[in-house]
Amino acid sequence: MGSFFSYMILGLSLAAPIGPINAAQLDKGIKHGFLHAWFLGIGATLVDALYMMVVYFGSVHLLNSEFMKTLLFSFGCFVLIYTGIEGLVTAKTITETRKTSGESILKCFASGFLLSLTNPLTILFWLGIYGSVLAKTAATSTVQDLLISSCAIFAGILIWDVTMAALSSTFRRYLSLKLLTLVSIVSGLSLIGFGVYFGVQAYELLT
Repeated sequence: MGSFFSYMILGLSLAAPIGPINAAQLDKGIKHGFLHAWFLGIGATLVDALYMMVVYFGSVHLLNSEFMKTLLFSFGCFVLIYTGIEGLVTAKTITETRKTSGESILKCFASGFLLSLTNPLTILFWLGIYGSVLAKTAATSTVQDLLISSCAIFAGILIWDVTMAALSSTFRRYLSLKLLTLVSIVSGLSLIGFGVYFGVQAYELLT
């Protein structure tokens, strides 16, 4: 149970940094309400699920080699620490957009899907982080354990999607840049912490 919640926290940490998707959700929620922001996030989350499946089915059988484990842990360490530091550096530069446009819920869903799908770093992001998770659990865990860990990560992403939609719509009158800055700092520190952990795992495999 503790492992499930730790992976859920990882999923929350991956989704929380203020980036293109969260910025778009804020924009849609402030202008159009909860459903528009939520469906944009669902579109982006679907891409995350697709990439997780690609990494799982494409690499899970190769993870028992020491070389692959070290490579994935090292890459995951780099991606996590880089993303965390970037989140800390840009935490105080968050701005809100106030464009006005009439969009359907379906269009918001498609917008989130394409925004995530066309990001060239998305697949590398999931290969490094999710591949690291698989490398950690594949050798000593069952397929059921791997699925539970994957579901926990995805659950964390979904929870953050709903949270962002709620913050930007129902509570948008109370949403402040200070709050967004705090969330970005906390999530950035969490990502750095996970990155250090993966780096330690890679070091132990090399020694």
